[in-house]
Amino acid sequence: MLVDTHTHLFVKEFDEDRDEVIRRAVNEGVSKMLLPNIDLQSIESMHQLAEAHPSHCYPMMGLHPSSVDGAYEQALDSMENLLRKRSYIGIGETGLDYYWDITFKKEQIKSLERHIEWAIELRLPIILHTRESFDDTYEVIRSANCSELRGIFHCFSGTEEDAMKVINLGGFKLGIGGVYTFKNSTLRESLKNISLEHIVLETDSPYLAPHPFRGKRNESAYLRGIAERMAEERNLSVKEIEKVTSRNAVSLFPQIQP
Repeated sequence: MLVDTHTHLFVKEFDEDRDEVIRRAVNEGVSKMLLPNIDLQSIESMHQLAEAHPSHCYPMMGLHPSSVDGAYEQALDSMENLLRKRSYIGIGETGLDYYWDITFKKEQIKSLERHIEWAIELRLPIILHTRESFDDTYEVIRSANCSELRGIFHCFSGTEEDAMKVINLGGFKLGIGGVYTFKNSTLRESLKNISLEHIVLETDSPYLAPHPFRGKRNESAYLRGIAERMAEERNLSVKEIEKVTSRNAVSLFPQIQP
C-alpha cells in the first residue's frame, strides 16, 4: 500500500475523469488518498468524493492560508460547525503562505492558531503549508507547546537543519512530493541523513507533478514515481519505501488502516 497523504482530487481539474484518476492510483498501489480541504467552496466536492470512494478517499477540514481574507473568521466558524457534526481524519490544509500575497499575514497566523486549537481539542493531525514561511510556521507550532500536537509539514522543501527542527517537535512528519524528483532539487541532499521513519509521501495533485511529468497535471498514481526515486536515492527497494512511509502515515491517521 502507498498512501498519498496530500491530494486535491476534488478540484475542477479532475471533473472530466475523476473516477479514472482514482482507478489509476489504485492500480499503482496508491490505495489511500487523503484530502485536505481548501476553502468553503471546495467542501461539497470533497465530501462527494469521499462518499463516493469511502475505502480510498478521506476528507480533512481547514482553510488554506491563500484563502484567508477579510471574511476568514466566518469561514472558520462554518468549518468548526462541520468539525462538530462530521468525521474528518485531519485538520487542514492550514499554515502560512508568504509567496503570493502577505496582505492578510496577521490573519493567516490567527487562522493557523485556531486550526491548532481544533487539532489539540479533537486530537487530529494538522497539515501545514509553509511556502516562503517555514520559520514563522515552525514558531507558531513550537509556541503552542503541546506534546500531543502532531501532523505533517506538507511539501517540505527546507534544509537538513529545518528537517531536524520538525523532527524535534516530536509528532510531525515531513511530507515529500514531486519536488524530490526534480533534476535541480536540493531536497535529496537535505534529506540524505534523515531517517525514513520521519517521511510520508504526497503528490499535492493537481500541482507539482514529479519528473517526467513536471509541468503537467499531477495525480495520485504518480506517487509511485516519487517512491521509486526515493528508493534509488537511498539504495533501498521500492517495497521498503512503501512499507515504511505507509506505516508512518497510518501512525498519524489510524483510520486509514486496511
